[in-house]
Amino acid sequence: MDNEGYFKNKICIVTGANSGIGYALSEELLKRGATVFMAGRDPKKVAQAAGQLARYKDRLRTIIVDVADQEQVQKAIGNTAVEAGRLDMLFNNAGVGHTGPFEKDTLTNWKAILDTNLWSVIYGIHAAVPIMLRQGSGHIVNTSSIGGITPPPFQSLYNTTKYAVTGLTESLRYEYAGKGICFSALCPAFIATAIFSKGLDGSVGQEKIPEGAYPADKAAAYSLDKIAERRGIIVVPEEPYTRLWKGYAVGDEAIEKFMLTMAELRRKEADRGEAPQAIPPF
Repeated sequence: MDNEGYFKNKICIVTGANSGIGYALSEELLKRGATVFMAGRDPKKVAQAAGQLARYKDRLRTIIVDVADQEQVQKAIGNTAVEAGRLDMLFNNAGVGHTGPFEKDTLTNWKAILDTNLWSVIYGIHAAVPIMLRQGSGHIVNTSSIGGITPPPFQSLYNTTKYAVTGLTESLRYEYAGKGICFSALCPAFIATAIFSKGLDGSVGQEKIPEGAYPADKAAAYSLDKIAERRGIIVVPEEPYTRLWKGYAVGDEAIEKFMLTMAELRRKEADRGEAPQAIPPF
């Protein structure tokens, strides 16, 4: 399959575009010739992010939208398709992370993470699919996580949303294969973004990006290469996390031990009143 120029002249919406993977994807898409609508909730942050990419201003637009609000998402996607004449790609990327003991989480926490990580994806797909069906083409990329194909302990809320995103994406990939609409689930692991310090309410804490985290720009470039190949599940960085995923899937004893060790270390951190973050080597 010829993937040369897959993104050139494509009309793309990227949610959560003002920082992290969303920003990196937006920049890489622009480098590859796409027209990008950078979407985010905070007008100031979106404008600042777009300003950093001003050299692409002829192919760069911004959208202010709260992805947890169905009416706003419907309007934003519909208006973009009308303005641009079509919608080629939707990157449902906005999301929040969360790590902590299950017993300390409230139902309010559950609602907050479900609204941002799962319902926003559902809203985006719901709005985009009819447009793409009329066109007979399109590609929807949903940002899941390594926590959407493996179950790191002390991330039960987060993993629930991301497993749902992966399952939804994979199911629709097969359902619409004959309709010209592609679906990909992007599963990042340990990427250098602000997700490590961002709370469920969007507030930014003091946690730093861990040493050794994979650069977001490299993650975006690799991801787009695989998206152009119409891959379903895309793990980035590929190694060692593909090995983790496949080992978990077949019940590898080393991966089982890794997960149990992580649970033990994170429980100790939680008992000390620290945010559980420990990841042992595997």
